[in-house]
Amino acid sequence: MKSHDFGKQGEDFAEEFLRQHGYRILVRNYRVKRGEIDLIADDQGMIVFVEVKTRKANDWNAFEAVGPVKQRRMIHAATQYLVETFGREDIHSRFDVLAVLLGDNGEFKGDLIKEAFSIF
Repeated sequence: MKSHDFGKQGEDFAEEFLRQHGYRILVRNYRVKRGEIDLIADDQGMIVFVEVKTRKANDWNAFEAVGPVKQRRMIHAATQYLVETFGREDIHSRFDVLAVLLGDNGEFKGDLIKEAFSIF
């Protein structure tokens, strides 16, 4: 399986996983010039920017995979989204990371890290 296809399957799983946990998906694969966000969702009135990390092995930490450079790019994209959508950037929001792991049985499982990092 190509890595793009694998990543898309992980994002498909992530979208359904978040829905089952009460999130309402607003946007998928939001891109701006210097950043991107895999999923933007509403979680009980809060805008949530979600980075999805899909892997085949259980020997990694999703939070570590979202380092300072990726965080800055996500913050930039999130700010653009908030300004485009609400006309301002000071909307209450958060950044989550969803680790999606393909198990030995061929099924995905998810581990959600809420408020994985903040703008400040």
